[in-house]
Amino acid sequence: MSQLIHDVTRSNEFYQRAGEIIPGWTQLISRRASQFANGISPTYAQRAKGSHFIDVDGNEYIDWVNAVGAIILGHADPVVDTAVKDQIDRGSLYTLNGPVEIELAEELIDTIPSAEMVRYTKGGGEACAVAARIARGTTGKDKIVFCGYHGWHDWYQAANYGVDPESGEYPFAGIEPIGVPQALAGTAIPFVYGDLAMLEGLLEAHQGEVAAVMMEPARSELPEPGYLEGVKALAHKHDAIFIFDEVSCGWRYSVGGMQKPLGVIPDMTVVAKAMSNGYPMGAVVGSREVMEPASRMFISSSYWSDNIGTVAALTTIRELRRRNSEVRFKELGENLRSILNEVIAASGLSGACTGLHTSLSISLDLPDETPVPQANTLFVQEMAKRGVHCGMGFKGTLAHTEEDIRLTADAVAEALGVIKSGIDAGDVESLLESDPKRDPFRRLVR
Repeated sequence: MSQLIHDVTRSNEFYQRAGEIIPGWTQLISRRASQFANGISPTYAQRAKGSHFIDVDGNEYIDWVNAVGAIILGHADPVVDTAVKDQIDRGSLYTLNGPVEIELAEELIDTIPSAEMVRYTKGGGEACAVAARIARGTTGKDKIVFCGYHGWHDWYQAANYGVDPESGEYPFAGIEPIGVPQALAGTAIPFVYGDLAMLEGLLEAHQGEVAAVMMEPARSELPEPGYLEGVKALAHKHDAIFIFDEVSCGWRYSVGGMQKPLGVIPDMTVVAKAMSNGYPMGAVVGSREVMEPASRMFISSSYWSDNIGTVAALTTIRELRRRNSEVRFKELGENLRSILNEVIAASGLSGACTGLHTSLSISLDLPDETPVPQANTLFVQEMAKRGVHCGMGFKGTLAHTEEDIRLTADAVAEALGVIKSGIDAGDVESLLESDPKRDPFRRLVR
């Protein structure tokens, strides 16, 4: 039996203080306490190293969230951090431009198949906004048809003035478009992943008005053969720019992005998150034809030229290559999948560990009378009490070890045992020590 963690008092106190002075408690919705087991999961950390972090109460956890995928080499990677510290000594932000931004641009062009020209940002959401601006400016058209999650900016959140094509509800569940100009209604239009007929219908219905088709090429599984090729062909048929948002799916599966192994090259690509191992950095890359018109658009920000993010990204990309990351991530992910499926099979519950080896998740086939949110929250709660920070998903880093996998599997076995006891007793909810976990939004991509 694992030694259970009971005390997250300081985390809870910090969170209560934050609620009084920070609207929404946190800067990222995915860091809100409601996304884990509120009151049991830690909400504040004091330090992190490798595959672990220590919360403000002094408890140590194996980290399978890793800053929502932004950490790829491991927390506080010594090679990246040394490069950053050396750069800090030379200056973090110059009055002039730093030559490292040219060096990184050349590295991205050598790495990402779609890249011929590069613009920088500090995060994925604003990089998607830059991509939308460039697409609209290059084509002279206003509407963007999209699939997936592309950030918080007005151009994208305007989709919530419409409805999700499958459910008839908001595309982003529980997020109303408060503060988004109503004049943008109808300018961002969602389509369902895998449905070429639906996409074709939308493009025909908005003939001559669509600047771009933006999508996450993959998330938890690979697309059906021919699907992305079909999306690209439809976009080009309607003179729209084809954009991959690889903010979340890029770097882990392939250093060149999903476009590299899938063999489908978009006109433009958005990258961020894991490209810089925890230092703020994002980029929009694309063909010269699509990107060059941006030289005449007003797209400008002081900190996009900072040297820290660029050095961190340059070093991270080179370290991914040096450490043979693609092979290591496959080994790590498949080992984790295998042992977790063994644990699930032995638990007496029905379910599986599924997904790409870089983004695994546990799904349980629960009895009809067992609410999924309660069971999932109970899992997160029991994992947290055993020193493993996760949701239902597991996103590893190069710092994760076989020992991390073993300890995680032990915790999963015990957490599933608790869930089964609740199911057998017909009362999972009574085992919860927190409110059921709430998903902040649904994604229109697998």
